Amino acid sequence: MNLTSSTRRRVRAISAAAVASSMLVAGLVGISSAIAASPINIAYLSASSANTWLQASKREMDKIAKANNMKLTEFDAQFKAGEQAKQIQDIIASGKYKGLIIASVDGAGIIPSLKDAVAAGLKVGILNQVVGTKLDTAKPQFKGPSIVVMVPPKISGERVGKLTLMACEGKKTCKVVYFYGIKGIPLDIAIKEGFDSVVSANPGISIVAEGEGKYLGPDTAQKAMQDILSKTPNFDVVVGADQSIQGVVLALTDAGKLGTAKLIGFGGSQAAIDGVKKGIWFADLFGAPGTEGKLLMEGMVKAIKTGKNSGGIDPGTKLPDNGLVTKANVNKFKAEWKG
Repeated sequence: MNLTSSTRRRVRAISAAAVASSMLVAGLVGISSAIAASPINIAYLSASSANTWLQASKREMDKIAKANNMKLTEFDAQFKAGEQAKQIQDIIASGKYKGLIIASVDGAGIIPSLKDAVAAGLKVGILNQVVGTKLDTAKPQFKGPSIVVMVPPKISGERVGKLTLMACEGKKTCKVVYFYGIKGIPLDIAIKEGFDSVVSANPGISIVAEGEGKYLGPDTAQKAMQDILSKTPNFDVVVGADQSIQGVVLALTDAGKLGTAKLIGFGGSQAAIDGVKKGIWFADLFGAPGTEGKLLMEGMVKAIKTGKNSGGIDPGTKLPDNGLVTKANVNKFKAEWKG
C-alpha cells in the first residue's frame, strides 16, 4: 500500500499520541500502586526509649507491623511527666497516623489527651502501664481504647510481696531494702501498694532503706546500693526491678557482701533467670515484654483492619505458678529480654 507523505505524517502523529497515552496510563497505574503500598502509620509513645523492657516489646511490635504493612514511629517521653500530652496533640495535628500506642508516664492524667486522639479517629492501644485509677485490672478504664495489654501493677506488687514472705520465712525480724523504679509514678505507687498489702501479714518485716533504680540499667542502682551500704550495712532481703537488682549485685560484689542477703527481682529478664539458676538471686517475678508487645500489636492490627476492639488482656494470667520464679521451678521460664 502506498501512503502519501501527509498520510504518513498523520499515522506517525497518531502513533506518538498512543504511545504517550500508554505511558500516561502506565504512570498513573504506577502511582496508584505506590499509594496502595504505602504503610499505615502508627505512633508509638514510649515512656522511655532507653528502657530495655519496652525495647523488647517494640521489637515484637515492629515484626507484626511490618507483616501487616504498618510502620511504627516512636516518640520518647524520657519518663517526663506531661511530655506525652504534648506529643499526642502533635500527632493529632499531623493527620498522618491511623493508630496510637502508649506506654504511659502519667497514668490517669493522660486520659483527656487519649480521648482527643479517639475523637480524631485514631485507634488507641495501651501498653504495660495503668491509664486510670484502678490498679488491679487490665480492663480499659475509659471509653475508647481498642486494646489494653498489661499485668496490673498492684497484682505484681502482691506477687513480689509473696516472694518476700518466702524469703523472710522463719525469721523473727526481716530487714528489707526496697528499690523503686521511679518513686512517685503511677506504676511504682501501685506496685508498692500491692507489696505492702501482702508483707503486712508478717509484722517482723520492716523496710530499713529505700533506693531508686530508674529502670535504666544497673548503674543508677549500683550507686544507690553503695550509698545504702554506707548507712545501713545490715539487711536480709533486697527487692527491686531486674535492672535494679543487677546493680545491687555489682555493689554487693564490690563490698564483698554478695550472698549475705536474698535478692528478689521482678521482670523475668535473662539476668534474673540466670541469677536464680545460679543461686545468686533468691527469686524473681516473671514478666514477658515480648509477649505484651505481640498481643498489643495484634490487637491494633485487628482494630485498624476490622474496627473490632480486643478489650483488656493480662498476659500474666497464663504463667506457670503465677509467675513466681524460684530455683525449684526456674526451668519452666524462658526470658524474653536481657535485662
